[in-house]
Amino acid sequence: MITIIGAGRVGASAAVFLALRNLDDIMLIDIVENLPQGHALDMGHALSILGIDAKIEGSNDFSAMKGSDLVIVTAGFPRKPGMTREELVAKNAGIVADIAEKIKKYAPDSIVMMTTNPLDAMAYLMYKRLGFPRERVIGFSGVLDSGRLRYYAAKVLGVSYSSIVPIVIGQHGQKMFPVPRLSTVGGTPLTEILSKEEIDKIVKETIEAGATVTRLRGFSSNYAPGAGLAIMAEAVKKDLKKVFLASVYLNGEYGIKDVTVSVPVVIGKNGIERIIELPLTDEEKKGFLASVEAIKANVAQIPKEFFE
Repeated sequence: MITIIGAGRVGASAAVFLALRNLDDIMLIDIVENLPQGHALDMGHALSILGIDAKIEGSNDFSAMKGSDLVIVTAGFPRKPGMTREELVAKNAGIVADIAEKIKKYAPDSIVMMTTNPLDAMAYLMYKRLGFPRERVIGFSGVLDSGRLRYYAAKVLGVSYSSIVPIVIGQHGQKMFPVPRLSTVGGTPLTEILSKEEIDKIVKETIEAGATVTRLRGFSSNYAPGAGLAIMAEAVKKDLKKVFLASVYLNGEYGIKDVTVSVPVVIGKNGIERIIELPLTDEEKKGFLASVEAIKANVAQIPKEFFE
């Protein structure tokens, strides 16, 4: 069973994309009375219309996640217009710490995917609170950020989205680090077929994409995160051993320890099965390390009691 904790826009979107793939039964949990049940009923009607025999239920009781082998955490306060992900640290740390205890109690053998912002700091907190092996705590961020880079690059090049292999590492935030030299189309680096002005524009649009969506419609992204969570969940449930960009606790990789940051990883039935170290230039390493420092600054903002 797949449990989604948080029936807000991201959680509901993830539930829809997952149900369309019919990977497993889905349990949608939220503390707001009747909200997950209402979502589940509406989605069930939609699945009936589409002829998809997927089972989806809603509950306000965390014990409903018992038996889940995958738990997706989307709960938390969302970004509002003009608000940075970093401003959410104190608000969401308490929520994440409480959910970690519920997961340990009811789904102790699960793989956990995090989306709560600021993502890397909250994934770090979840990892520390759970005490699970690092392979079983996955921060969702790189799939979203790289997907946005793919979107903007494909628009400029006039090719299909699937033709672009994008690389965005580091923080899920203003200090994210797109790597155009390692992002390719047909095996050719973007830096070899686009001008510096075009590259700079694509990078800027990628970094500002989340804020742009929030400014335009008054609330943050949900469809894109929902889609990304679904393909990552599919990699776990089907043991695809597929490469994604995701936030993982590093223990020496890239010369970094004790930080959760987005890098290329292989995801399969055991969660993160391998961490891939990119061949970064000295200049790229500086940019990546600056992004890592931004994550550490976010982590330092988490009140110490939430680690206890």
